[in-house]
Amino acid sequence: MTDQRTPVVLIHGLWLHSSSWQPWTELLLAEGFAPLAPGWPGEPDNASDARSHPETMASAGIDEVTEHYATLIAALPAAPVLIGHSFGGLIAQKLLGLGLARAAVAIAPAPIKGVAPLPLSQLRSAAPVLRNPANRTRAVSLTAGRFRYAFGNAVPRQESDALFEAYAIPAPGRPLFQAAFANFSRSSPAAVDTRNTRRGPLLLMSGRRDHTVPDVVTRAAYKLYGGSTAITDLEQFPDRGHSLVVDQGWRAVAGCALGWLARQGITGRSTTAGL
Repeated sequence: MTDQRTPVVLIHGLWLHSSSWQPWTELLLAEGFAPLAPGWPGEPDNASDARSHPETMASAGIDEVTEHYATLIAALPAAPVLIGHSFGGLIAQKLLGLGLARAAVAIAPAPIKGVAPLPLSQLRSAAPVLRNPANRTRAVSLTAGRFRYAFGNAVPRQESDALFEAYAIPAPGRPLFQAAFANFSRSSPAAVDTRNTRRGPLLLMSGRRDHTVPDVVTRAAYKLYGGSTAITDLEQFPDRGHSLVVDQGWRAVAGCALGWLARQGITGRSTTAGL
């Protein structure tokens, strides 16, 4: 019997393991969806192994990650909803622009080509990678202190440290370099088809205390969609940082996403039959 549930593909960003989506997958299952939280290309099955073998993820760039998820989507019984965080939000936007998803939620998404603001906090968050050109071909780890600045600045230190221990993994440097120089490249992999009028609805979310993807960056991305008649919405969380999908307040973010999907007519039971 064909599964009639609406598929949801959860796409994580840099420095978090795919297991960080577990609370979301449990909630989505309870809401009648069919969630999947696959890792990036080469990502080991658990955070411990990922820390022990960073070389398995070192070569992944934006195009490779996009193709990885596009292949997974092609095997699904129906067009999925995409929920992406950070660089996962950028990948979700690319896939939506390509017409491979029913809808997308991009949470604190990494900047797409055309986004101009470059706040100091964003530069500081990316500094462990961008300060060394050799990191283009490496997977780079954060310390607990750098994780607190980049992810956990809006939660107590104890919670930030617990999230670091549970989910932090090395991240490939290549996507950060690609995004950082996107506006200087005619064919940047960080480019998204923001003018596509036939794509599904898109929700962009931001945390106003986010150091890694500050609210002004997400708002700039939102403005780039002004030339499309397709639905594009923006939701801002005043007291949230980059850890908003994994910290103690994750359920409010998930609830907002589910409420928005419901307003688009998208629930756990699929009413469409494929891509």
